Amino acid sequence: MLRRSLIKAATLVAFAGTVGLSGVAFAADKVNVQLDWVVRGNHAMFFVGKEKGFFAKNDIDVAEIRKGSGSPDAMRLVGNGNADFGFGDLPTLAVARSQNVPVVALAAVNQHSPLAIISLAKTMKLTKPADLKGLTIGIHPAGSTYIFFKGFLAANGLTEKDMTLNSVSPPYESYLLLGRVQTVVGYVDAEVPELEAKAGGPGSLSIMMGADHGWKAYGSGLFTSQTMIKDKPEIVARFVRAYREAFDYVVAHPEEAAEITAKAAPGYADKKDVLLAQINADIASTFNSPDTKEHGLGWMTKTQWEETLKTLTDQGVLKTALSADDVFTDKFLAKE
Repeated sequence: MLRRSLIKAATLVAFAGTVGLSGVAFAADKVNVQLDWVVRGNHAMFFVGKEKGFFAKNDIDVAEIRKGSGSPDAMRLVGNGNADFGFGDLPTLAVARSQNVPVVALAAVNQHSPLAIISLAKTMKLTKPADLKGLTIGIHPAGSTYIFFKGFLAANGLTEKDMTLNSVSPPYESYLLLGRVQTVVGYVDAEVPELEAKAGGPGSLSIMMGADHGWKAYGSGLFTSQTMIKDKPEIVARFVRAYREAFDYVVAHPEEAAEITAKAAPGYADKKDVLLAQINADIASTFNSPDTKEHGLGWMTKTQWEETLKTLTDQGVLKTALSADDVFTDKFLAKE
């Protein structure tokens, strides 16, 4: 930040001395953000960062925050330069890297995966992976939920032949509530709060967390392209700094964060309560870890990434060998 300010100052002095001008304003660097899906609570950092001035303070202008159609698409869009930064499932990012999509993780928002197998408690209580045998499972056949599901089955000695799979599309909860499937795969910080409200409130769902049954992996996080890191590392550094400041604010002020997000996201004016429930679910279960307690929210380590890659490889999800250095960088996480 200091180096950039000195460069700006030197340029201003030279320019003013040449043409006799003063008070020349420099525009902030404009960037676009690609989300993995429709707006959710764990996207609040982008909206809060913009509203509360964290990005502006770091000379970043977030021009667009675009909703997405799944983590794989978000990876491709950022990797090919259609957006500068993205948000998505980090195990899916590893799979994308194995397919030569040039994206790199910058921060792990979910220190533990928020993915789970969900049923209505009144019809089926899930206590162990073997309970899935013979059930009808609603699963989207592509993207982060399917990557998780394949790994979850492999980790627990199950195969798709042990159950009936029905292809579903969002909103997944509709299939469960209508009785078309007995369980669905979803996020405890996305589908669950809204589904729980429709199913009868707290206790109405039976939730089996992947993290409790062999799915040892980061959840979703912030990423960018290799090109951005190579050509514009200073912008990446300032963006990550602002994002982490916004992350701290969201956790400290979840209700305000939900309100800001609801007002800023088109079509979300009446969804503050859902967004708040999603944020609180993450605060309670996925945002924190021993690493974040020591280093701050969003922190990533090579050791944990190696564990994530081992999980993906051992469970047959990742077909090409990758190193942790292929998929993440921590050089922008250190706070100044």
